Amino acid sequence: MRAMILAAGRGERMRPLTDTTPKPLLEVAGQPLIGWQLQRLAAAGAETVVINTAWLGEQIEAVVGDGRAWGVCVHYSREPEGALDTGGGIREALPLLGDGLFWVVNGDVWSDYPLGQLPRTLSAAAHLVLVDNPAHHPDGDFALDDEGRVGTGGGRRLTFAGIGAFHPRLWWDCRRGRFPLAPLLRDAARRGELSGEHWAGAWSDIGTPERLEQLRREVATGAAPVPE
Repeated sequence: MRAMILAAGRGERMRPLTDTTPKPLLEVAGQPLIGWQLQRLAAAGAETVVINTAWLGEQIEAVVGDGRAWGVCVHYSREPEGALDTGGGIREALPLLGDGLFWVVNGDVWSDYPLGQLPRTLSAAAHLVLVDNPAHHPDGDFALDDEGRVGTGGGRRLTFAGIGAFHPRLWWDCRRGRFPLAPLLRDAARRGELSGEHWAGAWSDIGTPERLEQLRREVATGAAPVPE
């Protein structure tokens, strides 16, 4: 099974922490965030992991290396300065991800969602893990119906967790370059090509220094679970 960790972003909202340290190397419970992602992907059955890098990417490569310490084989998709955003970053990495289904995990999320639950086969173009809307994103991203279809219309709206399974065909009409993932997902939802599931467990988008410190406190006190 192949997977990708999105790790190329500048982390503007995390400044000044990310002025000298890439966000995936910020630590929680004694390990960098990207280390937790690698550990969990390996436990879920991922054998090859692609990491995209841009801002201070050499630091990520120095820490992660070939991934052997986490039981996976790591390849790097090195992006130009400024990075290629989420959609463009995955598009650039497709030659390393192969022709089949692959998993994607944002490098800055913390969750106890069991990654081994992600599909290994898929009739849709993508399958998204959705969570309850956090305070900083109250309107959500997508609606999820009782049959597991993801749409853009009415109904209960949820937030994309930054965790999902994807087929390369989602990018077949995309040229290389910088672009976000969200418009591709909305188009797929309108075509009926998007499935999903609701995860009601722990999830945090570590987007600001305040959220990082809150997560560290919650993990230290046992209020937030340490992902296995």
